[in-house]
This record gives sequence, structure tokens and C-alpha cells, in this order.
Amino acid sequence: MRSAVTEGATLDISRRQALAAGAAAAVAAAAPTGRAHAAPAADLQPYASYWYPDSLPAGAPGPGIRWRSLSTWRPEDDPDLPFNRAAVPLAPRFTPPPPNGTARAGQARICALAAFATTSGNPSQGSPSADFYALTHWAYLDELVFWGGSAGEGLILAPNAPVVDAAHRNGVPVLGTVFLPPVAYGGQLRWTRDLVRRDARGGFPLAEQLVRVARAYGFDGWFLNAETGGGDARLGADMRDFVAHLREHGAGLRVTWYDAMAISGDVAWQNELNDHNAPFFRASDSMFLNFNWSGPGLAASAERARGAGRSPYELWAGVDVEARGWDTPVDWDAVVAAGRPHVASFGFYRPEWTWTSLPAAERAPAAFHARDDRFWSGPSLDPVRPGAGPWRAPAVSVADRSTLTSLPFATTFNTGHGTGWYEQGRRAGEAAWNHLGLQDRLPGRRWVIHTPGARPAVGFDFADAWHGGSSLLVEGALGGPTTVELYTARLPLSKETVVELTHRTDPGSPGVRVELAVALEERPYRFVHLPAGAFRPGGGDWTTVVLRPGALLRGRRGQAVRALGVRLGAADGGTVRWRLGRLAVRDAAPPVPGRPGDASVTAARPQADGSAALRLAWGAAAGPVRHYELRQALPGGGFRFLGGTCGHAYYVPALRRAGGEAATRIDVRAVDELYTASAPASVTFRW
Repeated sequence: MRSAVTEGATLDISRRQALAAGAAAAVAAAAPTGRAHAAPAADLQPYASYWYPDSLPAGAPGPGIRWRSLSTWRPEDDPDLPFNRAAVPLAPRFTPPPPNGTARAGQARICALAAFATTSGNPSQGSPSADFYALTHWAYLDELVFWGGSAGEGLILAPNAPVVDAAHRNGVPVLGTVFLPPVAYGGQLRWTRDLVRRDARGGFPLAEQLVRVARAYGFDGWFLNAETGGGDARLGADMRDFVAHLREHGAGLRVTWYDAMAISGDVAWQNELNDHNAPFFRASDSMFLNFNWSGPGLAASAERARGAGRSPYELWAGVDVEARGWDTPVDWDAVVAAGRPHVASFGFYRPEWTWTSLPAAERAPAAFHARDDRFWSGPSLDPVRPGAGPWRAPAVSVADRSTLTSLPFATTFNTGHGTGWYEQGRRAGEAAWNHLGLQDRLPGRRWVIHTPGARPAVGFDFADAWHGGSSLLVEGALGGPTTVELYTARLPLSKETVVELTHRTDPGSPGVRVELAVALEERPYRFVHLPAGAFRPGGGDWTTVVLRPGALLRGRRGQAVRALGVRLGAADGGTVRWRLGRLAVRDAAPPVPGRPGDASVTAARPQADGSAALRLAWGAAAGPVRHYELRQALPGGGFRFLGGTCGHAYYVPALRRAGGEAATRIDVRAVDELYTASAPASVTFRW
């Protein structure tokens, strides 16, 4: 296969990563044995954690970089742990019938290696910017690797909480990265030896440290990428035993091995499963094959995996999309041929190309999501007919998954970033923001539309919202009744079941008739349509409609809701602009969430512009909590949105006085799955 860089060149992960991370400058071969070396912190900002295995580089770290050793890490000594600890458990999910005849259930899966920021300077809980890789296509992913690491910053990278919380809400496990770079990019073999050093009992202390980190931070395992050359057979055997020890002592964690180091101890990318790397595959849960694989090599690898009693879909055939995205040439038939069983799974390296390749001036959230939909669904933006062409989008071959199996369920179509913050349809925060932990469960199929005429445009829009930063916008002329499928589900239906829709039309839109589309069968989906209101021409305010499908479908109770959507109609012609701000399904209304425990300011620092940076913490609220939201009380009774998180600590980068008050009150509210907020726990900051 032609390399993504040059014909005949060996393309390895580290070369692409090291260049992207700005780590091309090598560090000195000699290094001290000190265990901590940090540039002075400019503020209280917590960041995603990163370490060296043990010994540190020579010299001093660059600005904003902290050098630390994993060997001495202890959770009780980690001041940033409350900000980095994920709170959402990994959700179970199911596979609905695929929307087309080519996607397969139970065969090829997808692993993605994505960098959400640089290794150092990656905020623990989002930042005041909408310019962010807000990944939403979790339905096609089986594993996400939080990619990073460099010789000049740190080699072991733990995922931050927002990414893990969003992934877990959608049933996707997240792995941290252990990156041992080539010598050409600053790698030092002693770091590999540090990692696999045995203790007096023959065990591996740093393998057990990796387990402790994953448990404390709440993520799901490690991606191991050992590319520092010069090793020998002894080192290869130690690494194999290290991987086995990590997997054994990290019961329930996942370990993925990258095809770089061979059992000989040196680095030799194989691009297939063979004698040189099979010991690492046996010791791990899966292996990411280097990018220069071939059709015959993959076929042989699949047979070898089966012969060892393993699934061939535990092999990820690497696809490097960092430079060319959907223009990357790939021999898809070698992996996911349409006319026969899939050969292996595949792994995307750097799918955030959909974000990074946008010119800075065009990186508006809606533009990013339109590109990301095309990457995952294909140029037609229709998973039922994803279309042919050189780019075989995941929707063509891979069955999507869903976590909608229990009540209550609600979505406000919040993608995890925005140019402002909305509550109850009113703008409550003017600043741009990103925080994936606040992201909703979003439609997995972008977009399935049934219409007798031209398809309207469907997507996330950031100009208005009911709650969060975005809403679902349907825009275009309707040639007849048009059904937009939104969610596949297996939700219980009883006489108490209630569905709530909060929706509106924009100014200038013709009148729109809205119906809830409910399917109780899935082979195929057969929708029942329940009236959900009508809007007059010219636009209207947000309106909430409460429907009782369990009562209306009396003969169908006891079944499960298999799919949810909306059907729109417009008799007057013209371009419809209709928004859905909230969709909720529940039985009896749950109680209001309990008040969070006592809130406190744990650290504060004045800023040069007159604002203050704060670290806050509070106790858990009783009962189920989706996330917590923080608001600044304003003189006169209003409030300003400060941020939100799924955990129990938050960093406010710039609290600003609304007037000349001597003290500012901050309220922390618990928010449940239906977006009902608790009474606040309050703390006062004195200027």
C-alpha cells in the first residue's frame, strides 16, 4: 500500500505525532535521576496529567511544561486529581439493525487515536473557546485513544475527564497513551528500561502504577507505543511480560499494543500479525497494526488470530487520516469488503483532521460538525445510502450502537461546545466555551430522512438553543411529510410514559406541522405519528409539548420504543427553519435533585485584569446527577453561567465583578437527566 507520506516510506505513529506536538528537538542523552522538575505555574489552571516513567530529561522544561515521574505519583498527593477524575460510568449499549445493507454487526470495529490538544497545556475541564474537537460520532467507535506524549513534555498521558465522561455516556472506553519515541525524536532507551524495570519479586511497579492511575482517574486502559530502537531480546521479553502483568493486574482495563517493538527488543514495524509481534498480541487485548499493511498480510493475520483462539477484529488496521482526511487512499476491500466477511477492524489515526484542517477563520462549530458528519456518514450525509467513492465512511461498513435502554432520557442536542450558553431558551452566558462532559447523547445516524421530495438540511446549529450551546435545525423546502429519524432505542413503554418536545420556528419560516414519530418495531422501523403542535408562519417562541404515547398506544403497551424521530409538514411552501431544543422521555416525574454538599473556594489568585482565578469544590448531591452547573449571582437578581462539570470540583479561569461589590456569590446546582436543577449550594468569594 502507498504510504500516506511518501511512496515506500515506513510511516510510523511517532513521526506524525512528534511533528504535530513540536517535539522534534532531541533532549540530551544524560539525565538526572530527580523525580520532579516543573516550570513555575502561571495560574491555578489544572491540566490533563502526563509523566515520564521514572528518570527525567536533562536541563529544564519549556514554558508551561511540568516534568514529573510516574514512579512517585500518589493519588493523595495529586492536587489536580479532583479536576481530572471522570464521573460517568461506562454505559452498556446494543446494536440496532444497520440502516443499510452493507454495514455489519459483530464484525469490523473502529479504534480512533485522537489528540484534543497538545500534551502539555491540555485543560482538565474545557476552556473558554468554541474552537475545539467536539467529537460526537461515538456510535461507530469501539475504543478511543487519548493521543499524545512527546520526549520534551512527557511520555505517559492520562485522558482528561470531559472526554472520558462523554465517551462513557455513549458506551465507548477511553485509553491513555504510553509513548516511547524514536531516538530521532528524543527517545531514550533508558525510559523504556525504566518502564519495564522489575522489583525484587519480579513484578512491574510501573505497570501497577498505570493501573492505579486508570482506577483513580476513571478511564479504561492503556495504548502502548514502544518505538525507541536499540533494544535486545532481554528487553523484548521484559516488555512482553510487562504487558501481560498490566493486563493481569488491571482486571477490567483494556490494553492495546501498537505494532512497533518486536520480540527481539528492537523496533521493526511488521504491518501484520506474525512471529515477531505475536507475543505482544497474546499479552494484550488488541493490536494496532502499522499503516503499511497489505491485503494478503491482513488475511494471513486474521487466520493467525483465529488459530490462536482470538477474534481477527481485535486487530486494528491502521489508517492515517491526519494529513488528507477523506482523501486518504485506502484499500478498503482488504479490510471491509462488501461481498464477504470483514477481514479485520480498522483504526483511524488523527480523525480530528475534520477540525484541524479547517482554516482558523472558518472554524465555527457548525462548519466543523458538517465536515465531521461527512467523514463518518459519507458525502451524502445519509447512512441509508452512504454512497460509493474512494472514501468508505464508517457508516458504509460498521454497525452503529446506541445506549438508549432506560428511562429517563433527555437531550438538548448540546454538542459540548458553543458560542454562548442557554438556559430555558435564554442566553445565560456570552462567552464561547467547550466541555465534552456536558455533551448530550446525540443522534447516532446523521441523517436518516424519509421524504417524497428533496431532503432538507439537518444539523446542529449554534445561533439559538434551549439549553447548552446548540439545537437541532431542520432547514429547507418540504415536498411532503418529512420524517427525520433521531434515535434508535430500546426504551420501555408503559401507560405512564411521557415524551416532551421543546421546539420553535425561526422568523421567516412558513407554518410547520410537527408530529412525534415513534417506532415499536425495528425490522423494519414502522413509525406511528402523534400530533405535537403546529406553528403559524413567521416564527414563534419556544414551545413545550407533552405527549403520552403509552396512553395513546393502549394496545401496544409493554413493548419497547425502538426508534424516535419527528415528522414535519408545511402546506405554504417556502424554506422551513424549525428547531428542536429538547426531547425527553420519562415515566413518572422524578423528584428534584438534592442540593450539592457544602461548596468552598479551595484556592484563588487575582489576575492582572482585575478578575480572579478560582478553584472550587463541593460535596456530591443525593440521588442521580447528570452534571453540576455553576452560576455567578449578579446584582439585581440575575445570574451569569460560569461552567459545568460531571465531577465535584471546577476551575473558573476569570471571575469578574459585575459591579463594585465587595463579595460575589457563586451557586452550584445539581442537574439530573431531565435537566431539572436542584437548589443551590452557595459560596461567597470576597474581593
